[in-house]
Amino acid sequence: MTQPAASPDLKRFFAPASVALVGATEDTGRFAGRVLMRMMDFGYQGKIYPVNPRFQEVRGLKCYASVRDLPEAPDHVGIVVPAERVLGILEDCAARGARFATIYTGGFAESGTPEGRALQAKLVEFVRASGMRIMGPNCNGMISFVDGFAMTTSATIAGSRKAAGNVGVVAQSGGAGQVNVMWRAQEAGLGISYEVSCGNSADLNIIDFMRFMVEDPATDVIMVLAEHIPDGARFLEAARFAAEREKPLVMVKLGRTEAGGHAAASHTGAMAGSDSVCDAALRQCGVIRVDDCNELYETAMLLRTRRWPRGTRAAATTISGGNGVLLVDHGAALGITWPEYTAATRAALAAILPKMATSANPTDVSNAVIGKPEIFRRCIEIIAADENVDVVIPTYTMTPAADLQAAVEACQSTTKPVAMLWIGKCNDDPQFTQERMAAGGMPVFRNTLGCLKAVRAAMRYGEFLRNRRPPPAARPAGIDAEAARRHLQSAHGALTERASKQVLAAYGFPVTREALARDADEAARIARELKCEVALKIESAEIPHKTEARAIRLNVNGDAAVRAGFDDVMAAARRYKLEAKLDGVLVQEMAPAGLEVMLGLATDAVFGPVVVVGLGGIHVEVLRDLAYRVAPIGADDARAMLRELRGYPLLEGVRGAAPRDIDVLCDLLVRLSWLGHDLKDEIVELDVNPLILLERGAGARVADALIVRRGKS
Repeated sequence: MTQPAASPDLKRFFAPASVALVGATEDTGRFAGRVLMRMMDFGYQGKIYPVNPRFQEVRGLKCYASVRDLPEAPDHVGIVVPAERVLGILEDCAARGARFATIYTGGFAESGTPEGRALQAKLVEFVRASGMRIMGPNCNGMISFVDGFAMTTSATIAGSRKAAGNVGVVAQSGGAGQVNVMWRAQEAGLGISYEVSCGNSADLNIIDFMRFMVEDPATDVIMVLAEHIPDGARFLEAARFAAEREKPLVMVKLGRTEAGGHAAASHTGAMAGSDSVCDAALRQCGVIRVDDCNELYETAMLLRTRRWPRGTRAAATTISGGNGVLLVDHGAALGITWPEYTAATRAALAAILPKMATSANPTDVSNAVIGKPEIFRRCIEIIAADENVDVVIPTYTMTPAADLQAAVEACQSTTKPVAMLWIGKCNDDPQFTQERMAAGGMPVFRNTLGCLKAVRAAMRYGEFLRNRRPPPAARPAGIDAEAARRHLQSAHGALTERASKQVLAAYGFPVTREALARDADEAARIARELKCEVALKIESAEIPHKTEARAIRLNVNGDAAVRAGFDDVMAAARRYKLEAKLDGVLVQEMAPAGLEVMLGLATDAVFGPVVVVGLGGIHVEVLRDLAYRVAPIGADDARAMLRELRGYPLLEGVRGAAPRDIDVLCDLLVRLSWLGHDLKDEIVELDVNPLILLERGAGARVADALIVRRGKS
């Protein structure tokens, strides 16, 4: 659903001076009753206006028959009435001058019924006409720990209010966002700034709330639990906005599998895009994608310190050799390296550690130092000062409070990221807990793998910030978009190979020399003029996949062979599709030998034009060794795409093979991305397969191509 380009100012949404609740009741067995109870118990200090024509007073507050009767325009209105009444209530809100509304009621697009979708469409129409902004429908509200305002039924905020922190939560689901993410994060010691569960997102959606939290000075990290991304372009813009401010976005994007994708669409009334494309898009814009909700808050726990690792080199201290091996094994699988210390570091460690300890990395300090906090402190300080180390992971089991406190003090004294792995407990003070340490700002982890995944995520984010280039990507020289558009518009349906290559040539692609022959004699003449071995291919818009029709002959040489080949190709095409209109046979120079590469453009339902690259043959057809980027891209993105391929070493040359022309391939990927960007309204799909990539310095040649026009068949 298209959203307004401008991001709304949501300060009064989260911190209203006054709020109304339509459907208010004292009955906490009812949804509206629980919303009002939670709001008051949370300690909201603004004015509360219950609205329900059945009551004159609710919870000691004067109750009004209609929003129109309120003594002032409320900043925010909660709506808990049957679906068919919601639009009328919104009209009352607009008439009274309310700025925001949260609609808890279900029965809209998520129902999957025509009636529900029609009701939601009317809400959208109303919002666009009135200027009001709404969250929902079918949602569980919001919580602002910063402002002391909550409008939700969630039992996660029952009891004394938790202190505000610097981590925000944005979700579409109420239960998962408020329990799986927010409550569990608080249980682990993280302080939360804001939480929203925006449901169907008919108007305000996760992107609007992400933007607010990125701008908000109280929030440094945003955790996002998304069932769908409503607008790819706006999402990427918000992510770039976050990167400029170095505020990490950590996301669980549901619907990875086909079955999960269907479930997400059923739940939210939205369509899911390709997960491979989504994964690449998130990586491209610096969003840290994790697999489960615990990884959200574990990663946020480390990132909230705003210390970005300079590389992938970690060091650890342990009192258990087994824990050191576990760290190395898990870390290596994640791409974390364990460097040797400098000679100065080893000497400094040897000077303070017992003889049975080791000064290797990880450093087994031995259990002889338990109860000697000064040694723990000095170990961490020495290792953190090592120029070979990017992240320090002090590891503890059953530990006295003084040792733990010494570690905290040492970690606070360094500017490098520190992730404490505390597997056991404090053995002399039951009040010294992980939650208490985390609440004080220390990143503390209970499991080795969770700790290392958070460390690796922080390393990737640091790498992203170091390599980030401000958009837009530079458009290459030698592009004639209007010529390409003319070639497209002169064709009907799927373009022939020759027509497709004309479009590519307008964007600077090196295409093979070729011409169309309408009879055998003309084919022989063209082959003589090309002065080389030729390929013969059927040209027909109705036979886009020539190999399937067996209407191709390769390495043809000499007049007689060309004439015979012409007849063979035409006959094969007729056998394949008797009624097809055959334009003739394409006589084409044989491309020189090289490495086959596949380039493509696809149109993703969420992110739009997407560039695809993979090595040809088995790498694409069997191994699915592909890399994706949302168009347009720059040369750095193109090179990063290639490095993601498992077959990348083939480009650099293996077993005596010459390196390929990677620079030219990167340039062509950039050109293809601009073609997709410029002609997105014309093209739905494009394949260059194969592109023959020659040795370094020799360039490439487009051997075959296919373009499918949008809205054509």
